[in-house]
Amino acid sequence: MPGERPQLYEILDDRFRTGGCTAGDSKLETLFEGCRWAEGPVYVPAGRYLVWSDIPNDRLLRWDETTGTVGVFRSPAGHPNGNTLDNEGRLVTCEQGNRRVTRTEHDGSITVIAEHFQGKRLNSPNDAAVRSDGSVWFSDPDFGITSDYEGHRAESEIGACNVYRVDPGTGEVRLVADGFRGPNGLVFSPDERRLYVSDSRANHIRVFDVQDDGTLTGGEVFAACRTGNFDNIRFDDAGRLWAAAMDGGVHCYDPDGTLLGRLLVPDVVANIRFGGARRNRLFIAADTALYSLVMSVTGTPALPLTST
Repeated sequence: MPGERPQLYEILDDRFRTGGCTAGDSKLETLFEGCRWAEGPVYVPAGRYLVWSDIPNDRLLRWDETTGTVGVFRSPAGHPNGNTLDNEGRLVTCEQGNRRVTRTEHDGSITVIAEHFQGKRLNSPNDAAVRSDGSVWFSDPDFGITSDYEGHRAESEIGACNVYRVDPGTGEVRLVADGFRGPNGLVFSPDERRLYVSDSRANHIRVFDVQDDGTLTGGEVFAACRTGNFDNIRFDDAGRLWAAAMDGGVHCYDPDGTLLGRLLVPDVVANIRFGGARRNRLFIAADTALYSLVMSVTGTPALPLTST
């Protein structure tokens, strides 16, 4: 019918409805259009703004929540991909063009966190997560070196696509998980006892148990993508896992691995992030645009839990 809104929520399991996942906004809000390929949104609570990546245009953009304005946060920016915050609220960025992971200090200077493993250059870091002990974990596929579109064409020096951990004390880069075709998004469970990693080329999400010494065990498949291709992943505070699934929209999984439902986004969804004052605003980087959706669910905290 004329004027009818497109469907936003697709319920595949009744727990998607009874769990309150569908009681938020009934349509997406467009915050910005004009990217070449939008990725890596991260909400900064202290400044009430969002930073995200426009990879082919080699820039980080900034959306201000109080005014709705958008400006350039940094350009050039090393063809940035995933972004997150560390324990002190500093921006951690995967610069896939520069083949490194960096931290933006409070004074604006940039510190290199990781750029080599065993003397070899990283491929093209994609996404990062910071644990409460200060360790930085990141995925390193070869997406940024396969062409000059999102980085610089080059041969892999490592010869594999892995997940690494940076020790908070020594800065040592340690291999913690391998056997991936294209590791992409990664996120810790709310209690930090498990690490979930999406593999875009294998099109599934694997789950690992995190040991006290920072090593990983397990690695079984948590979920396989039925529609689209997995990119990054985030948790809400009820333990549900939300996954950007490219042309499959945004998928929501119960802790038991059941696909509960989907958000049917009109563009190709690359990355998602909960933010806003109550962490109930889902920011969606999709194709050339940045969207948001005020939801009836709440995301896990933007900063890692403080270790004791």
